[in-house]
Amino acid sequence: MTGWLGNRVITQIGILVHDIEQVSGAYAEFFGVDKPPIAETDSPDMAKTRYRGQETAARAKLAFFDMGPLQLELIQPDSEPSTWREYLDRHGEGPHHIAFVIEGMEEKVMLLEGRGFPLQQRGEYEGGRYAYMDTLKDLKVIIELLENDKR
Repeated sequence: MTGWLGNRVITQIGILVHDIEQVSGAYAEFFGVDKPPIAETDSPDMAKTRYRGQETAARAKLAFFDMGPLQLELIQPDSEPSTWREYLDRHGEGPHHIAFVIEGMEEKVMLLEGRGFPLQQRGEYEGGRYAYMDTLKDLKVIIELLENDKR
């Protein structure tokens, strides 16, 4: 059985930081790898980000460490309303989400909402879309759903 998502493989762990340059350098040194490039989420017109049902211009700087089958994502949010900004302001730096690649985004979002896990934020990225589900109360971490376009 593969559970509600149809996939039990954790693809990514997301960590919120105040200073992505400093923290990505610390991880690179710790792992003995090159420091990854710092990317930025797409512009609001491309990302179509919605936070708690409202459009938001939120963006974030991102750094990705590919660690075998698991990706470590560092996230430095801007000051616009977002799940990243809210969580960083309330809880400080540290783990924010675990992510799973899924198929059928709308169905999975509706399933989780029906089980008491509201959609917190959603958006688009080149080649797919994401949704953060508020699973904190029961799972103690936010779940991110990632759906990549079929090639």
